[in-house]
Amino acid sequence: MKPLRVLLVEDREDDALLVLAELKRGGFDVTHRRVETAETMREALTETGWDVIVSDYSMPVFTGIKALEVLHATGLDIPLIVASGTIGEETAVAALKAGAADFFSKDKLVRLVPAIERELREADGRRRRRQAEAALEAVRARMQLTLQALTIGICEVDLRTDAVVLSAEFERLHGLAPGTSPSTLAGHLATIHPDDRARATEAFEPARRGLDALLEYRVKWADNSVHWIRVIGRTLRDDAGTPVRVVGIGSDVTAQKTLEDQFRQAQKLEAIGSLAAGVAHDFNNLLTVIAGYCEMLESELEGHPAVIEDVQEIKRAGESAATLTRQLLAFSRRQIVSPMVVDLNAVVQASHKMLRRLVEANIRIELELAEPLAPVKIDTGQVEQLLVNLVVNARDAMADGGVVTIETDNVVVDEPYARTHLDVTPGPYVVLSVSDTGSGMTPEVQARLFEPFFTTKERGRGTGLGLATVYGIVKQNLGHLWVYSEVGMGTTFNIYLPIAQGEATAQPPRAAAEPQLHGTETVLIVEDEAALRALTERILQRHGYHVLTAANGADALKISAEHSGPIRVVLMDVVMPGRSGRVIGEEIAQQRPEASVIYVSGYTDAAITHHGVLAPGVRFLQKPFTSTVLLRTIRDALTQ
Repeated sequence: MKPLRVLLVEDREDDALLVLAELKRGGFDVTHRRVETAETMREALTETGWDVIVSDYSMPVFTGIKALEVLHATGLDIPLIVASGTIGEETAVAALKAGAADFFSKDKLVRLVPAIERELREADGRRRRRQAEAALEAVRARMQLTLQALTIGICEVDLRTDAVVLSAEFERLHGLAPGTSPSTLAGHLATIHPDDRARATEAFEPARRGLDALLEYRVKWADNSVHWIRVIGRTLRDDAGTPVRVVGIGSDVTAQKTLEDQFRQAQKLEAIGSLAAGVAHDFNNLLTVIAGYCEMLESELEGHPAVIEDVQEIKRAGESAATLTRQLLAFSRRQIVSPMVVDLNAVVQASHKMLRRLVEANIRIELELAEPLAPVKIDTGQVEQLLVNLVVNARDAMADGGVVTIETDNVVVDEPYARTHLDVTPGPYVVLSVSDTGSGMTPEVQARLFEPFFTTKERGRGTGLGLATVYGIVKQNLGHLWVYSEVGMGTTFNIYLPIAQGEATAQPPRAAAEPQLHGTETVLIVEDEAALRALTERILQRHGYHVLTAANGADALKISAEHSGPIRVVLMDVVMPGRSGRVIGEEIAQQRPEASVIYVSGYTDAAITHHGVLAPGVRFLQKPFTSTVLLRTIRDALTQ
């Protein structure tokens, strides 16, 4: 027996019993309740689980049509079958139109069981469809929530009409308020950045041929911010295989594009830095020779002022070239520095008068220094380089005058900022900011801002190394450099330096010049550049030293082993063919404990420095050097 719960809307007890008997004969195990008014029917419908309602069409105080109205008011999906002893065709049609599932005549009860079985099947089918629709709606809701959490929008394009439907998230990605997006493909393409519109239109065309699409483009929001959007589209076909619709998902990839640009820029600058360092090394050898021979000529040309003046012009040109190479070394992070824990405010204040001399009277320099300021570890000379280059850059951007503001502050870089900036670690920093009210820069200029020799100034007004130097110094000190500029709105450079542990100390006083530059000690020169080796030998011999020379490490070791007297100083070039100068210098120091090794180079390498900082106990002479600097360095090594 099949269980069946039946609600009978019937005023006659005997008619109800006939219906129940017929259902029992049909194989149903019936549970029922009989009602005959609207009120009792409403009450019965609050009970759950009715499978079917059988209602008399006409009763003294209630009708089948009214019963349908009561049922529909509840919103329940229960089939209602109308029964009547006098039902006619018009009455039956009216009942069906009112929502009855079926009708039968009471004198033909044989139709009741098949009608109920059919309605039970259809009700079960409707129930299954509702469950499937509810499950689908739940999946859609979860998917929508997931897409919103991932900030992914959905778009659909009808290829037959070019009608476009965008989700609220897709509209938000394009900077549009919900419900304000264009309804056509052409209108949507018009919202794309003008520079990317043609490319986006072209990228969409394969979708019309049934191919999947991938396109990236920029959009400009109302706040003038530019965002990169990536859309992946899938083309759907009809039964005939004709492309009819494109469904796409879009996401904001601005942060990813920014990191990619930063990585490419870092790679480019790293490659340029390596090239610059190599050039600087060879160039410093030449400049040392030029400067050295100019000094010797000056001392030998007394009484020939015109010739001395010519020599001095050569010397000044060499000094300018040496300045350029120092800037190249700063950019490539191969500059020798002596970092110490300092109060950045003190360095800025000490540099203020010097900076004032760099600008015209119509430019004002204002200081806004935070107190107290956390200490940082940096070479104070590098801070001066940063300030000079940034102030000069600001000066040149303010032809009609303006204000340069130098600020300091304590800041904390958070995770969201670090995720969009390749070279930043979250944590506390001191920020040094230099702002101007000048002409500002275009995005194209900003993209090349730190490249060596790139400049927007007219010929003769700049080398293009100032900001490259700033970049190198910041990177050498594990800092971060951020620039904001708009045409006509000025420029701001923010330099983030990690805070240091310990108390800030005053800069050590410079050592007094050594008046005694002559000597008689033996000096071993190890230099692979013949001209520089010969120059160094002549300078030392003219000042009384006994000189031994070697063109490479092997010769130096041989001379050290075979020389019978003491060797007090070894001038060791760091970068030579074969074994490095540091290795050779250590071996000679083991052979001759009395010898002081002075390493000489146009740039440093990891053998004697870490991030350009000298290892403890290492003496170093930076090329290009003058004869006075060379002689003083040797005397310092001999007397310490």
